[in-house]
Amino acid sequence: MSFRSINQKYLEPAAQTVMILGIISLCQPWSEILHMYGATISLVGLIGFIIAIHIPREEPADEGHQS
Repeated sequence: MSFRSINQKYLEPAAQTVMILGIISLCQPWSEILHMYGATISLVGLIGFIIAIHIPREEPADEGHQS
């Protein structure tokens, strides 16, 4: 398994999940600590996502089809 496939399968969804958790932590009224760090959590997810999407996706293997 190459780094590109790991990035596509795990890192991009993880960064999206971190962004969503940051937004949820900003909107929840129960924990002041989560509310204080919600913007930081969202920012970390956003930076991670920007880095992850700039790694080129793995191209499917050509199975010998020539035009």
